[in-house]
Amino acid sequence: MKHLLIALSGLLLLNIGVAAEEINPVDIQEWKVPWEDTRPRDPYAVSQQEVWFVGQGDDYIAKLNPETGDFTRVELPDGAGPHNLIVDTDGTVWYAGNRMAHIGRYDSNAGDGKIHQIAMPDGKPRDPHTLVFDVHDNIWFTAQGGNTIGRLNKKTEKVDIIDVPTRSARPYGIVMDRAGEQPWIVLFGTNRLATVDPDSLELTEYELPREDTRPRRLEITSDGMIWYVDYAEGYLGRFNPENQEVEEWEMPAGSDARPYGMVVDNRDRLWFVETGPGPNRFVGFDPKLEEFFSITDIPSGGGAVRHMHYHEPTGSVWFGTDTDTIGRARVE
Repeated sequence: MKHLLIALSGLLLLNIGVAAEEINPVDIQEWKVPWEDTRPRDPYAVSQQEVWFVGQGDDYIAKLNPETGDFTRVELPDGAGPHNLIVDTDGTVWYAGNRMAHIGRYDSNAGDGKIHQIAMPDGKPRDPHTLVFDVHDNIWFTAQGGNTIGRLNKKTEKVDIIDVPTRSARPYGIVMDRAGEQPWIVLFGTNRLATVDPDSLELTEYELPREDTRPRRLEITSDGMIWYVDYAEGYLGRFNPENQEVEEWEMPAGSDARPYGMVVDNRDRLWFVETGPGPNRFVGFDPKLEEFFSITDIPSGGGAVRHMHYHEPTGSVWFGTDTDTIGRARVE
């Protein structure tokens, strides 16, 4: 583990207020998923007509056509517990079989409903969690309960597993660096970030300055800065991987914010959802100005928005809610 050179003198507390007040709101539209109480989540937009997501509570992946409102459902093996999915450039949908120790593959072009399962080595970890592509035809993933990071070679189906040395670290959100080479991970059970060297598979942990910090999701801006949301105490944090300095901003909803889903857009603005307030609030932060500039209530209430995807061609952020909707926020 590496200890940080802590630089908190620039701490900026921009508490806009906990009251349900919209500020420079963005347009949000939601589509009601026809399968109730199935926890639709982690949408991945392929185009204006094709958005894939998982039904974590009912073992399916599905496609929404936002232009028509039509949904198409693909059944997964009973008990799969899909947690997250990503879509390849060739139309292959990859999902995390969170309760059945596998990563699944579905050819959306074939449309035949056939699912190919890639098992974890010796059944461990049991719980693949969040998936992300690198530039070398691999999928990196976290396993929260398994306390591991994984790498799947899509061509050979070889799976490498990297143990996290800190007990109960709960590796959660994961993103690739701007080159698509090296993964960065938040360790939700601790106040730490981590990264893995893709050549040696050596894992390095970085301790964040506040002991009670619990980073849940993260993003990387074009300058290489690592941004994370602190779910426990309601902060947005910036970690500099060059000198390990950390700077933080208190969320608009303060300690009640419970920030969760997070993305960065093509203007390096950060968007995340405060899941503590009801309704949940979709919030924008501009790193250049170092200020929160937009707050929008989620019309359905949200319940919890756990992961989001930015679709650059349409300037849209996609999210799923615990109120059984798939949502789109137009940020451009």
